[in-house]
Amino acid sequence: MKFNELLRIVGKEPVFSSALLYAGLQSRCGIQVQISRWVKEGKLIYLRKQLYAVSPDYSGVTPDSFIVANSIVTPSYVSCQTALAWHGVIPEAAVSVTSVTSGRSTTVTNSLGSYFYRHAKPELLWGFENVDVPGSGSFRIAFPEKALLDLVYLEPAGDSIPYLRQLRMSEGSLSFPLLKEFAQRWGRKKIMRAADNTIALLAEAL
Repeated sequence: MKFNELLRIVGKEPVFSSALLYAGLQSRCGIQVQISRWVKEGKLIYLRKQLYAVSPDYSGVTPDSFIVANSIVTPSYVSCQTALAWHGVIPEAAVSVTSVTSGRSTTVTNSLGSYFYRHAKPELLWGFENVDVPGSGSFRIAFPEKALLDLVYLEPAGDSIPYLRQLRMSEGSLSFPLLKEFAQRWGRKKIMRAADNTIALLAEAL
């Protein structure tokens, strides 16, 4: 297989599985060797086992970091500080992308960036939306209220006034009624206390 043929097969997909290239082949060995060579040459970016992206130098497009984050670990959705910054609730976020998953906590680093995955129980994987990226697909990201509560849940003393204050939150797109609703759905005292403390802190700033 030539690289131009791979580009034709992959099309505009920001991330693809090597299984896409195996269709109709009796032996995968040749393709696997070629993929390894393209990774070494910088034409493909290795994301995880059997998952790759075409290098921006050859595709002309940098894959959306949130789509990449969703693809590396499934199920997962972008959350915590990353989602809060995207929604405009906190002023900035680290270059890395933080996601919540029901799988084990892990960190993946490649030439596209660093991706942090934090474990939560499967029943806590709710409160996110799908956002379309024209020409690239879509990604899953927590609503701002859920992103904040995910962060509180995952951080020791995350419900405390000092912790919440250092986030430098502004009301942004936060909905107080939805924050309370999500906290009540969670049903933990720590989470409900965090919702009350957040509302109190933001009310002080008004």
